Amino acid sequence: MKVEQVKINDLTYQLNVNIEKADAQDKKKKALNEYRRKAEIRGFRKGMAPMSLIEKMHGVQALVESVNQMISEAINNHIEENKLNILGEPLPNEEKQKSIDWENDESYEFVFDIALSPKVEFTLDANDKIVSYNVAVSEEAKKAYKSNMLKQYGKLENTEEVKEEDFIIADLEQGETKIEGTYITLRQIENKTNKKKFIGKKPGDSFEVDVHKTFSNETDRAALLKVKKEELANVEPMWKVTIKEVKTFVEAEQNQDLYDRIFGEGNVKSEAEFDAKVEERLAQEYKQEADFRFVLDAREYLLNKTNIELPEEFMKKWLFTINEGKFTMEDIEKDFALFCKDFRWQMISQYIMREQKMEITREEVLAVAKQMAKYQFAMYGLNDVPEEQLNHYAESILANEKEGRRIVEKTEQDKVIGYVKSVVTLEEKEISIEDLQAMNN
Repeated sequence: MKVEQVKINDLTYQLNVNIEKADAQDKKKKALNEYRRKAEIRGFRKGMAPMSLIEKMHGVQALVESVNQMISEAINNHIEENKLNILGEPLPNEEKQKSIDWENDESYEFVFDIALSPKVEFTLDANDKIVSYNVAVSEEAKKAYKSNMLKQYGKLENTEEVKEEDFIIADLEQGETKIEGTYITLRQIENKTNKKKFIGKKPGDSFEVDVHKTFSNETDRAALLKVKKEELANVEPMWKVTIKEVKTFVEAEQNQDLYDRIFGEGNVKSEAEFDAKVEERLAQEYKQEADFRFVLDAREYLLNKTNIELPEEFMKKWLFTINEGKFTMEDIEKDFALFCKDFRWQMISQYIMREQKMEITREEVLAVAKQMAKYQFAMYGLNDVPEEQLNHYAESILANEKEGRRIVEKTEQDKVIGYVKSVVTLEEKEISIEDLQAMNN
């Protein structure tokens, strides 16, 4: 048995594995004995069939299995002995592989492609410069954020005249057909000309509308007419609208009850403290946007700095093989540039983790999961969730394999980015939140 390594380029090699038929006989004999032991053939007791019959029935199959085992052992030994840090796994080279006559050939030659994992080696210090953005919280932003919070906890009240953002309860009539108490949201009307028909109207007013043109979204239109979407095609467009009620959304009144509902009991006791909390939340949201931007910029900087070369043709073939037909080569080509970028970043992250002797602990992963849980609760206005409930929800997130893996990856990224931020020079730049969000989207 012989393994020959042929260099194709700096990262790709061809392995030629030559196995003599005679060398496989011992393994073949063991395989045939196993077949014989399990064989149930009419006329013979189990395990007692003649070896000549077993050879006739399973000889080629036993030889193939034995040779495949020898191939695997030979390649693994070659990789270990030569200390090759391979990428992926060896792949058969179907173009160079010659056909094999298992019964008549006295030796078998197999051709495999292997790729070496690129060497990653770099240093970071104060000479490396990455932009770090700062966003100031403006009075206008605080005012708008506060107004949104008050609206979030506000309520609908009756009003006498339809305005841009109001809600309407109306009856619709078309001949003998009448739909009572249907609900109209002015935001659903995208066309400004059609929306103007409603603006300024009062309870008791009636007017004609084309429901097809006015409510372009089929789901909204079906809900308005109280029919199924499939039935819309049979509906005549012109309807008489009679307004019964007009409702407007009124911001919540600022009082202790509201403060307790938003921030938890006793945490805020005055409008000044409310405003301080608003600024604190905005600053945190801006920081998250700025941190996200820094991650993107730091990744790009390190990708350019390291300029890792990849054995791309081998990787395409490897991706196609391991996915077992789930993706075509065209599918792989389409997303390959993004895959390579992520793959290079993983190599950079792993290098930093290894060089800085970083480890991810269970406590750190749980802390990230709890932060995610806290954020999700806050989206529903639950800002004072008990620690026990947070822990329980965080554990349930980690129990989900996909989510758990994503949190581990985020924990690793946070550590890596934290290290990068601590050693490079941060070029501080002021930016508006609008420009930063535009960059991040």
